[in-house]
Amino acid sequence: MRNKSNGLVWTTAVGLLCFGLFGGGGAPAQEAPQVKIPEPGVPQIMTMEGRYIRVAYNNEGYAILGYKVANLSIGEPWMLLEVGFSLRDKIPDYIMTRDALSIETPDGKTIPLATVPEYREASLGALQKRAKIQSDNINYFPPNAHQACRIGFFDDVNSRGNAWDQVTFTDQQACLGRLYFQVPGGIAYGQHWLNVKFASSLVRVPFRILTKEEYALLDKNYKSISKQVKDAFKPPPKKQ
Repeated sequence: MRNKSNGLVWTTAVGLLCFGLFGGGGAPAQEAPQVKIPEPGVPQIMTMEGRYIRVAYNNEGYAILGYKVANLSIGEPWMLLEVGFSLRDKIPDYIMTRDALSIETPDGKTIPLATVPEYREASLGALQKRAKIQSDNINYFPPNAHQACRIGFFDDVNSRGNAWDQVTFTDQQACLGRLYFQVPGGIAYGQHWLNVKFASSLVRVPFRILTKEEYALLDKNYKSISKQVKDAFKPPPKKQ
């Protein structure tokens, strides 16, 4: 399991990545584009750990998102997201229920987590097979989270009967799972957010469904864009 720093800057300044469209359209070709960082509206820090991997966290909760499969499912009615959740060090145990999770789409709609009956009736075997081939590794957790656990709001479509209504987290658990959302009109290009409610705060993970042109620009300038995002969230210098 790959760990990240446990430090946190409490900031309201930003959201994340490639995320917004890139600025400086008239800039010379040799210059890397500037990242437009969307604002989440809540105090948190965010990072990008890969082309399709985003992390957002605050002093209470930590959320990791892998959305490669969603980006390859344009126009389809079901969105599959790979997620990892954990609590920060010394945070009391938390019971997460299904209504703690939702997504926001580019047209401003908030979509709740799909119900188990909706998920089972949708015959998503093909989508799950795609995920097995095309998903990214999202094991990026803070050092305190080292015990593996499952986010079991959905079962495998072939097993049926092992879906949960809630997940209990401790500050030592690093929990992984899949979330499913039924998107009216199909998955669209543009800025999305995954909303994750913890006991006393909200974490919003930004993810942008990229056009081919946006992905090409991101891929070409990934190192520079990643550095810009990291620079945006640098902790303030320590007081002497």
